[in-house]
Amino acid sequence: MKNLRPIPTAPHAWPLAGHLVSWLRDPLAFLTSLPAHGELVRIRMGPLPLVVICDPELTRQALVDDRVFDKGGPFWDRGREVVGDGLGSCPHSEHRRLRRLAQPAFHTGRLPGYARTMTACIEATTSSWLPGQDLDVPTEMMTITSQVTAATLFSDSLPPAELGDLVADVRTIAAGVSRRMFLVPPLDRLPTQHNRAYLRARTHLRHVCDLIIAERRAGNTDHGDLLSALVAARDPDDGNRGLTDAEISDTIAAVFLAGTETTASALASALDLLARHPEIERRLHAEVDSVLRGSPATHADVSRLLLTERVITEALRLYAPVWFITRTVTRDTHLGGHPLPAGASIAYSPHLIHHQPDLYAAPETFNPDRWDPKRSQPPRHAFIPFASGPRKCIGDTFAMTEATLTLATIAARWRLKHLSDHQHRRVKGLALSPTELRMQVTPRTATHVN
Repeated sequence: MKNLRPIPTAPHAWPLAGHLVSWLRDPLAFLTSLPAHGELVRIRMGPLPLVVICDPELTRQALVDDRVFDKGGPFWDRGREVVGDGLGSCPHSEHRRLRRLAQPAFHTGRLPGYARTMTACIEATTSSWLPGQDLDVPTEMMTITSQVTAATLFSDSLPPAELGDLVADVRTIAAGVSRRMFLVPPLDRLPTQHNRAYLRARTHLRHVCDLIIAERRAGNTDHGDLLSALVAARDPDDGNRGLTDAEISDTIAAVFLAGTETTASALASALDLLARHPEIERRLHAEVDSVLRGSPATHADVSRLLLTERVITEALRLYAPVWFITRTVTRDTHLGGHPLPAGASIAYSPHLIHHQPDLYAAPETFNPDRWDPKRSQPPRHAFIPFASGPRKCIGDTFAMTEATLTLATIAARWRLKHLSDHQHRRVKGLALSPTELRMQVTPRTATHVN
């Protein structure tokens, strides 16, 4: 193709570290500074070169064409250390088959059953809170989402003590993936405290997954959970072949990692934002009082919890839990008139796209009403917390249902107040979440609407 344009390089690179210093100081500020330099911008993370896509339409093109822009690069290279080549991380050549096999486990027809499990887990945790209790909100949200994920994945196959160990593993792994993303060999193999903890957690998570799969294969019983659906799945287009144990293990490890950390982060952000915006909080309380009438939220309520869902959506826009993802270019190509050679690593950022003022009015403002369908909406490809295209997250509806049920159940019973005016620093790890977020719970008296 003629007239291809060179890709500009972001300024202020250090001689050896490249842009890694700016990244470590404040990765979100660094990312949002890049669009000023071009629609594609080169950066260098130590010795690793990356091209960051800064334009929403070019991001959409890359996500749609997963044959050319395949899963790969530093993010997925580290992720595969934990989840192998399962549905979320496998190359294009394996994805269609794995998606067909996994899709029945996430079919909307199974969602009411999953939602009953969600409601029970959410109610068990939130009803145990005490008036005036000081909550570590991210930890409490992780408690809820880990219980939901374990119960919907494994039914009753995971004892409570083992679940606690797996939640600790997930936190260690999530921090480790982020920390190791730009570590080059042999630094990633040094026997440091962080590396040793990461390897132990990864080994234990996979060991537990393998044990439960072996137990299910031997029992040959449908428990009505995600794991049973994955074990039973057959592909008529491939000789009625099912998933191998390794493929199931990869998939459930990915679901457990993503299904706890990211949803918990979105919920913690939503609760933080609501406490800072009392008028929206009052409207949310009015909605849940009207819809739930003092009961925990159920699947039947979700379609009427419109503001609740918009609050979750806006929290995902402002603080997309998965905020930086890489892919690999599989052949010489171009994007937006810029050349990209085979083997190049590219990256896109939901956070970068979600904060562009030409797409969102007042992008730093928490405004759930921007998602009211009566209002003009941003382009569909401008909202990508679950990615888009053929590799869009298979569990997006599951996650939104869980988050909506959780937020509504909390808001119906409790009001959460900040213990200080401290602006909570956001974790720059695998998931973007408030940290040091402690809030006090106060019982609410619902005002029922006839």
